[in-house]
Amino acid sequence: MSREGAASRRREDDVALETRVREITAEILRRTPEHDFDPTIERVQRVIDVLGSPQSSFRAIHLTGTNGKTSTARMIDALLRELGLRVGRFTSPHLSTIRERIAIDGEPITREAWVRTWEDVAAQVAIVDGELTASGKYGAKAELSFFEVLTAMAFSAFADAPVDVAVIEVGMGGEWDSTNVVDAEVAVISPVALDHERWLGHTLGEIATVKSGIVKAGATVVSAAQDEEVAAVVAARAERVGARLVTEVPTTEDGEVEVAAPGLAVLARTLAVGGQVVTLRGVGAVYEDVFVPLHGAHQAHNALLAVAAVEAFLGEWRCPATSWRPRSPVSPRRGGSSWCAARPPSWSTPPTTPPARGPARRRSRRRSRSTGSSASSV
Repeated sequence: MSREGAASRRREDDVALETRVREITAEILRRTPEHDFDPTIERVQRVIDVLGSPQSSFRAIHLTGTNGKTSTARMIDALLRELGLRVGRFTSPHLSTIRERIAIDGEPITREAWVRTWEDVAAQVAIVDGELTASGKYGAKAELSFFEVLTAMAFSAFADAPVDVAVIEVGMGGEWDSTNVVDAEVAVISPVALDHERWLGHTLGEIATVKSGIVKAGATVVSAAQDEEVAAVVAARAERVGARLVTEVPTTEDGEVEVAAPGLAVLARTLAVGGQVVTLRGVGAVYEDVFVPLHGAHQAHNALLAVAAVEAFLGEWRCPATSWRPRSPVSPRRGGSSWCAARPPSWSTPPTTPPARGPARRRSRRRSRSTGSSASSV
C-alpha cells in the first residue's frame, strides 16, 4: 500500500472509531439522567454481579462530601501514581468528553478503550435491562440509568486494565449511590453542607447520614473538619461498623488552627508561583514545603485530605514520624508491611510510568463474566 493509501486508511479508521464512540455515548446518554433516579443500589448491584464483580479485583478509596471531592480525588490519584501504583479514577461531572470520568494512569480512557469497555458490558447491561423491565418494579425508569451504566463501565475498565487501586467519587450522597457497591478500605468525607436536599434530606444530620453510608466495616474514615452535627453522625457511623476515624482539627472562630489538638491539620500555607506551599500534619508525619499547584485555602485542605487518605491506605500510622511509606505497592487489605521513603508528597513532578501488566487478570475477568449471567434475577 502506498503512503497516501495508508494515510487515507488511517483517516477512514479514525472516522469509523469516532462514529462508534459517539454511538455508544448517545446510547448511554439516552438513559435516565443523573438527576432523575431511584435511590437504590439494587439495580447496579445486579449488573455488577452479572459482570462477575469487577470491583473485587482492585483496592479502593471512596470519596463523598459536598465540596472538594474531585480535586481531592485527583490529588490522591497523583500521589498513588508517584508511589508506583497503577490507578483508576472515577469522578463526575466531565468538562469536554464523557471519557474524562473514567481515567487510568491519570488520563481519560482512550477512544479505543471506551469502545472496548462498552462491548465488554453491553450484553450484561441488556440482560439486566430486560430483567428490570420484566419485574415491573421501576415503571418507566426500568432500564439501568446513565450513571449506573457508567459505574459498571468504570469498574469493568479498571478490572481489565488492570489497576492496583481505584479512586472513586460518589455521584450523589453515598449510602445508595451506584458507586457504593465497592468495598473501599478508605472512605474520605470532604466538608458536608446542605446540598441535593430533594434526595439527601433537609438537615445536616440527614445529609451526613446518607453520605457516611460509604463507610464500611474495618475501613479507615478520613474526614475534613465538619459541623458538630455532621461530625457526630460520622463518628457514630464509624463506631457502629468498626471503622477507624481520622479527623481534621477544627479551626477557631478567628480561622486559626488549634495546633495543640490532635488530628489532621494545615499548619501553614504560603502563596507561591503557580499555587501554594503548605505544611501538612497527616496521620503519621508532618510534611513541610509541599507544593500544591492550585490556589485557595480550600485546596490546601483538600491536599491534607489527600495525603491522609494515602497514608491510611498504606498503613502510614505504623511509620516513624519522619517517614513516607509504603513497603509494598499492593500490601494486604486493611494495612500491611511497608517501606519508608524520605520525601514529602508532591503533585508537581511527572507521574512514574506504571509497570506492564500481563493478560492473566483480564482473561480471568472475562471467564467470570461468561458465567455471571446465570445468577438469580431481581
